[in-house]
Amino acid sequence: MNKLYLWGIIIAAAMLGATYVTITYLGKSGLNGDIVNMLAIAGAAALVIITIFVVIKYVRQMQVDQATGELADESWDNIGEYKNPVPFGWAIMFLGTIVWGLWYWTIGYPVNKFSQIGQYNEEVKAHNSEFEKKYANIKGEELVNMGESVYLVECVACHGLNADGNNEKDAADLNQRISEKSVKYVIKNGLTGKLLGTEASMPDRTGLMNANNNYAPITDKEIDEVAKYVASGMKDKNSAGAKVFAGTCVMCHGANGQGVAGMAPQINTWNSKLIINVLGNGKKGAIGTMPVMDRLNPKQKEAVAAYVMSLSKGE
Repeated sequence: MNKLYLWGIIIAAAMLGATYVTITYLGKSGLNGDIVNMLAIAGAAALVIITIFVVIKYVRQMQVDQATGELADESWDNIGEYKNPVPFGWAIMFLGTIVWGLWYWTIGYPVNKFSQIGQYNEEVKAHNSEFEKKYANIKGEELVNMGESVYLVECVACHGLNADGNNEKDAADLNQRISEKSVKYVIKNGLTGKLLGTEASMPDRTGLMNANNNYAPITDKEIDEVAKYVASGMKDKNSAGAKVFAGTCVMCHGANGQGVAGMAPQINTWNSKLIINVLGNGKKGAIGTMPVMDRLNPKQKEAVAAYVMSLSKGE
């Protein structure tokens, strides 16, 4: 017997034997007479046998066959190509695969049949609907407690247990509205985001305007001063940073940093809408990019906002 066929028989027997041993001795329950399991194993055995001997057939064919036919006029690196027609059986299988693929993606499985992904999405939708109904009226301390639970699951990996972002090495410090580092970054680089729920871009330092509507780029020293003023809670109205803020930032952010509707976000303290917008749209800042937290439903985002706001109040 040809050695190639002998090796095929040995490999097929070994694989089938390994399958039998795995099911019979290593499996917890074996086949248990289950017709589905038995058919699955029978199909696997058939695939093993067919695959091995189809491979043997073509390997053997490559060993003994010789190419015949008329060579094409063109050649690449002195390698010619025969003008042999496409095998009829191969062409039928190729076209059949295309037809099957079109059917599969339109009328077949993904659209009209059972799908684990579709089932998961439906279950998530149903769960969120039930969640919303159950917790629709939750507020106050209960809302903060819910927010803390969500924070510990979804946010703690970056912002840390103390919500300080590992001293702002990994993420923003949520114990304050904004840090000096963040203020400086936004002024120097500008900010494109949806902190107001819509696209509201802040220009970089070259595009800032003063109270007289004239372009007034600010110096590094002024950036340091205003960053310190904003990060400290905008308390010292007589500081150099307060003067810079009044001359450059007040038009959009308001005299007390409360934000002008439709123009700029509130920067003197947190507010629920701002946090929810960040969770829903993500944000790029001095430390990196915060991803969109699309796993959270609206109530969970509201709860996280309540928890974050409680941090700055010392609760």
